[in-house]
Amino acid sequence: MPTTAVILAAGKSTRMKSNRPKVLHEVCGRSMLEHVLNACWDAGCGTAIVVVGYGKAAVMSALADERRVVCVEQTEQLGTGHAVKVCQPLLSKLQGDVFVLAGDGPMIRGEVLRTLLQAHRDDQADASMATAVLDEPYGYGRIIRDNAGNFLDIIEQVDCTAEQAAIKEAFPSYYCFRQDALLLALEKLENKNKKGEYYLTDTFGILRRLGKKVTAVQAVTAEDVLSANTRDQLADVDAGMQRRIQRSHREAGVTIVNSEQTYIEAGAVIGLDTVVQPFSYIGSGAAIGAECVIGPFAFVPRQSIVPEGTTVSGNAGAAAAIEFQR
Repeated sequence: MPTTAVILAAGKSTRMKSNRPKVLHEVCGRSMLEHVLNACWDAGCGTAIVVVGYGKAAVMSALADERRVVCVEQTEQLGTGHAVKVCQPLLSKLQGDVFVLAGDGPMIRGEVLRTLLQAHRDDQADASMATAVLDEPYGYGRIIRDNAGNFLDIIEQVDCTAEQAAIKEAFPSYYCFRQDALLLALEKLENKNKKGEYYLTDTFGILRRLGKKVTAVQAVTAEDVLSANTRDQLADVDAGMQRRIQRSHREAGVTIVNSEQTYIEAGAVIGLDTVVQPFSYIGSGAAIGAECVIGPFAFVPRQSIVPEGTTVSGNAGAAAAIEFQR
């Protein structure tokens, strides 16, 4: 069964104080949007619909070489539900399941999306969500369940009562729908809330009240929900991604002597038994062979190749050890 992703990427960078669209800000060498797209491809999506708005030319240019992506413009910012509504003409031509995801959530993992999709299909659900239990859930919609633990609704932060605001289970915008159920819910979506916006979160309650099956799966870690609305938050997300990248390399047989004094961008490949010494930078797309020594004080540019058994240090002759750039 085909799977499509709708990625919401129309927002401004107002709190970033930037002219660049928010989703194009980089985290460990890749734009936030690219991280989200890679998670979608990893989860088996064949197509992604990217909703653009502010800075649409820059976002579309960044996606120009990605044939699996179709861009749709949201000319007015009327909420997440409205952003998906503008995709209705395309969605009506599709079949199967549809993820809806935020383009500024780069910590999303394909593994979590696969877990969500599997639960969605195993339960034969019309709509499903992945949730997270957070110590500090401020800003996120809260998951409302009945006494038996069954999903009832999502209440956005601004509309929460004091009792609802105390709920720790939150919704970090990981949606999965049957295509026909999503279209049905969008037709009935209203903006009767304090902001006067169309909340996509309301679609779950709409479907439940129509007798459709809605599943909520606790599958998202606190690290996964990190997103960036400010430069400080962007730095926090970058640090979280860097920890994840280094952990992945260590698990694959790479020694990183000092985490705090090493920076490895997303998409770098490092061979077995390579040692990365302190004060080293490895760029996105770099391919480093097995049994190399990188550093100390090494700079390995993006897309470069370091042959097996090479030592790259910070002395004047280090550049000669890097074979070429692709």
